[in-house]
Amino acid sequence: MPGVPLRVGSAFPDPPFEVAGVPPTGFDLDWMAAVAAELGRPPAVHHYEGSDFDGIFAELGRSIDVVASGATVTEYRKTLARWCEPYLRSGQSLAAAAKAGVRGCDDLRGLTLGVQSGNTSQPVAERLLAAGRVGAVKVYAYDEIRTALDDLEHGTIGAFMKLEPVLRRMVADRSALRIVQTGITSELLAVAVALDDAALADRIDGAQRALRRRGELARLGRRWLADSDPEATAVLT
Repeated sequence: MPGVPLRVGSAFPDPPFEVAGVPPTGFDLDWMAAVAAELGRPPAVHHYEGSDFDGIFAELGRSIDVVASGATVTEYRKTLARWCEPYLRSGQSLAAAAKAGVRGCDDLRGLTLGVQSGNTSQPVAERLLAAGRVGAVKVYAYDEIRTALDDLEHGTIGAFMKLEPVLRRMVADRSALRIVQTGITSELLAVAVALDDAALADRIDGAQRALRRRGELARLGRRWLADSDPEATAVLT
């Protein structure tokens, strides 16, 4: 459908994947702009405002055509959407107060661990809780990440878990906080389309392969992921 806008659903704030502005930018939005250009379609960014990230997939085929929002592929999410070829490998990381003495997940016994609703950190936190490795899990609405980090600074929670590139960006201007552990999980990030839209998934995969061959994915990785831990986060070129 050349000329028809490609409606891209993204949840803000999730830097470096989505960065607010006019126009909004970021790794995922720049990647989708390149994909859309390859398809001959202008991109149109739609801001998802739900409190649970998994709710974004219900918008596919309705208000949006694709989800590109630092979204990782899971077995559950495969029941909600069709996934294109992954473009990035990353994983969960842990932030804590610099003076708290927390060095990683092994130091969370008795502490409260914060996560976002619908984020892939949530089941990791729940497994830690079931194993008695954390004292409690506090689940924040997806758009409450800044509140969660405020709570972490104030000592209301003992740690917060989220995908490494995003958490690193979110704590960069908070001198009281630091990333204490990366590589807690290994997850693949990809673009999602409606379950029944195999044709669009195929077109996007073809565009992604062409862009990879021309070095566009590697270029975006150098631009947006330069401050990430390369052992934890890497583009799939």
